[in-house]
Amino acid sequence: MSNTPIELKGSSFTLSVVHLHEAKPEVIRQALEDKIAQAPAFLRHAPVVVNISSLAEVTQWKPLQQAIASTGLRIMGVSGCKNPELKAEIDRAGIPLLTEGKEKVTRVAPVEAPAPAPIVTPVTKTRLIDTPVRSGQRIYAPNCDLIVTSHVSAGAELIADGNIHIYGMMRGRALAGASGDREAQIFCTHLAAELVSIAGEYWLSENITAEYYGKAVRLRLDDAALTIEPLN
Repeated sequence: MSNTPIELKGSSFTLSVVHLHEAKPEVIRQALEDKIAQAPAFLRHAPVVVNISSLAEVTQWKPLQQAIASTGLRIMGVSGCKNPELKAEIDRAGIPLLTEGKEKVTRVAPVEAPAPAPIVTPVTKTRLIDTPVRSGQRIYAPNCDLIVTSHVSAGAELIADGNIHIYGMMRGRALAGASGDREAQIFCTHLAAELVSIAGEYWLSENITAEYYGKAVRLRLDDAALTIEPLN
């Protein structure tokens, strides 16, 4: 145990960055609410960094801050600010000013007859969970599919930007296509979920008919409506 009352350690956290390309607070608020509605379990009350590098003419921070805060998002910092007066206003509001790393560009002399670049096949990663998912747990698979080989308890939450596969009893919540992918699907061997959602379209448990309850099913969007069918 340390003899000092505090200890400072380096760490890193993943935060979403909201890039603003519009200076009208009401337009920003509506756009954010639309985005949050697509994945409310993941985005509601999420901590974010706001990038305002595209808003060269903005000189008032408070209306923008109020518009973002009204959606429930928590502003952890602001990046991309180049206006000294605006920087001072953001600082007075008690919000950290952040500096994002910039990509370095190195100029080199042209090379005669360069060799062709190798063809790289992109690899789509899948997050695999082999243990039961307990009540209160939230598992998120960004930019990939999520596979759970065990049971998911009531009160647990699965979120994936891609598809979700559950090979056990599913009693919690499953949100596929969390980033808006309407081609995402949910595959489940024993469906007893509290909520299922694809790209923001959702069903509660009462929407699942008795013929599919506890059965192996596949859920997808068809003409913007959530549909269910047996998993053959």
